[in-house]
Amino acid sequence: MTYKAPVRDLLFALNEAADFARLEGLFPAADAATATAVLEAAGAFCADILAPLNQSGDREGARMENGQVRAATGFAEAYRRFSQGGWNGLSADLEHGGQGLPKALEVAVFEMVQAANMAFGLCPMLTLAAIEALSQHGTDRQKALYLPQLISGQWTGTMNLTEPQAGSDLGAIATRAEPDGAGGYRLAGQKIFITWGDHDVAENIVHMVLARLPDAPPGSRGLSLFLAAKHLVGDDGSLGAANAVRAMSIEHKLGVHASPTCVMEFEGARAELVGAPNQGLAAMFVMMNAARLQVGVQGVGIAERAFQRALAFSLERKQGRSAWTGELPARLFDHPDVRRSLMLMKARIEAARGLCLATAVAADLARLAGNPVDRDAARMREDLLTPIAKAWSTDMAVDVVSMALQVHGGMGFIEETGAAQHYRDARILPIYEGTNGIQAIDLMGRKLALGKGQAVRELVSDIFPTASALKSADDAWLHTIGGRLEAGLAAVQSATGWLIERRGHAQPDALAGATPYLQLLGDVVGGWMLAKGALAASRKIAAGEGPQDYWRSKIGLARVYSEQVLSRAPGLAQAVSQGAIDLFRASPESLGA
Repeated sequence: MTYKAPVRDLLFALNEAADFARLEGLFPAADAATATAVLEAAGAFCADILAPLNQSGDREGARMENGQVRAATGFAEAYRRFSQGGWNGLSADLEHGGQGLPKALEVAVFEMVQAANMAFGLCPMLTLAAIEALSQHGTDRQKALYLPQLISGQWTGTMNLTEPQAGSDLGAIATRAEPDGAGGYRLAGQKIFITWGDHDVAENIVHMVLARLPDAPPGSRGLSLFLAAKHLVGDDGSLGAANAVRAMSIEHKLGVHASPTCVMEFEGARAELVGAPNQGLAAMFVMMNAARLQVGVQGVGIAERAFQRALAFSLERKQGRSAWTGELPARLFDHPDVRRSLMLMKARIEAARGLCLATAVAADLARLAGNPVDRDAARMREDLLTPIAKAWSTDMAVDVVSMALQVHGGMGFIEETGAAQHYRDARILPIYEGTNGIQAIDLMGRKLALGKGQAVRELVSDIFPTASALKSADDAWLHTIGGRLEAGLAAVQSATGWLIERRGHAQPDALAGATPYLQLLGDVVGGWMLAKGALAASRKIAAGEGPQDYWRSKIGLARVYSEQVLSRAPGLAQAVSQGAIDLFRASPESLGA
């Protein structure tokens, strides 16, 4: 089954859900024609070059040969063509060789990259995060020396956080950084789960490493960020000898087999400080936030790929009798429950797509909006949406790829069909770059603390006009969508008020409600994205713009979503406010330990 780049759906989401037009005037090329040209070219590359390597790369996997990690067959050539196409530098600054395009357009492109071949897409995804960190925290020398090579794709980047004893608790990191007496540092320690930590697809790897200086305070306050390249880099940019960093092994994972996840050993590796001493976590969070949005995009991409495979299978496979026509045998597609599953899958994908693109538009506005008030508002919106984009979109992905496998029936459980790979690949997404539980705690803790709920209140006030417009429409379907969206907003307001009140004096209650709160907010924001699309589609239908069937499908998807997803919002609000008393009373013994 071939991958079909969803360019039309991406353009619809950009323009009608994510408000891409707000970026016109802020970027030299943020117009519809440029967006269309970029997405069409990227879609062709992803479908023709990356997608054919997805299943073969999974079967072959990355491998170790004489201490060197080798990528799966075809990946090095694909990466060379990816870099030559300029796809690594879409939103990077012109000053260092980037194209200066909006982050939103980059996110749209990378959805297709991740859908076509998620194991491949992980490599440039982490390079983008390294670019972000160096752009904000690097010295002028570091920017001049490393950014052009990372932006061009000639070098790749990694993120080195996790250690055997330090997973989500970064304060337990023990990797040491000793001054070398010449203005640099020597790193000693081991990092695990390092995605694309070693490979042979690019000439150098720039490792961004959290480590601890000798006089550092304990915990996360004592972490600094360091840059250590696989091959030493001269002041003129030339490559020198190999640095004292090596891959010890490749992890044996459930999925993304073609992405080498390495155990890395730093054995006195030469490094340089990025940012201020003991301020490494702030610099690393720049990388992590960039990666978190991209992980949400991975969720959208892998769900889209699984949906396409399930849809194609449902059109080919014939089983049973059609409930509508009586045809025997009927296509799976002609069974109501299968069609319901497919429509719900697509609706949830489009909701998450809109959410991720809206987050990227907010990031663009936070950087370049015309006045400080608008920049601050956009930054608050980006901060609020980022944990939702990461967690809600990746939870969606696991659900959708599971539904896609179910459409295949027993054939889906067989590796040859390809459906099982999507399920295996997707399962990492809710885990890495901060587990989804951590994202929920961040949303409930830090993001609700902004103005005691100001970020959520402003979001709700932005959604209400869409609900009102739908409820005032003559079309009964639009009216129903608006009613569900309005009820979802009431649930958000109720749950937000309860959490804000509890955060001060009943922290366990608030923490217990964090995950259902993120789910609730994600459901409602996703519904808003589809609702805006439904309104736009209704206007196009009224104006007689073609293609009419496509516009009607957007209204149908919004209605399916409102009835099967938004309808559960009041129940989620109740789950938020359940409190922690039952959790407190539970003991290991009562749970069967």
